[in-house]
Amino acid sequence: SIKKGENIGIFGTTGSGKTTFINILMGLIKPTNGKILIDDRELFESGNKTISLWRNNIDHIPQDIFLFDGSILENIAFCIPPDEINFEKVKLSAKLACLDKFIEGSKNGYDTQVGELGLKLSGGQKQRLGIARALYRNSNFLILDESTSALDQKTEKMIISNIFSKSKKSLTTITIAHRL
Repeated sequence: SIKKGENIGIFGTTGSGKTTFINILMGLIKPTNGKILIDDRELFESGNKTISLWRNNIDHIPQDIFLFDGSILENIAFCIPPDEINFEKVKLSAKLACLDKFIEGSKNGYDTQVGELGLKLSGGQKQRLGIARALYRNSNFLILDESTSALDQKTEKMIISNIFSKSKKSLTTITIAHRL
């Protein structure tokens, strides 16, 4: 049972089912037995809108972030039409993800091109961009699936602190990691 606003940590060895559990929880895989209930409504019950509403309420930050060949701005505000992007919200998201200094130090700032699949960025920059994207969306349920594995411990601690101190009280998080 996970209550709104809780911060849950899932730790385990490779192959222990952490990501499978998350895929079931996100509604991507149907469980072979048992049920997933969201506010007492069965997630996989046919004919209801629970699953689509649930998926729209989740931000999942995987270890490997999908980035398209566009600017940092476009990748943070993923799938938002250019004329609807809230630039101040993008900047705040980048700051919370500890990406702002890198962006501001880049020649083209938020217009810096990341390359296909983020080819022009380091692993840590990609992960921070993925975190900024999730923070920009501002959903109620955040899943961090080994999403800080490419970061040094100091940066990881700052980002986690930012997420928990600056986020709304109703934010529910699940963090999956191999290390405490």
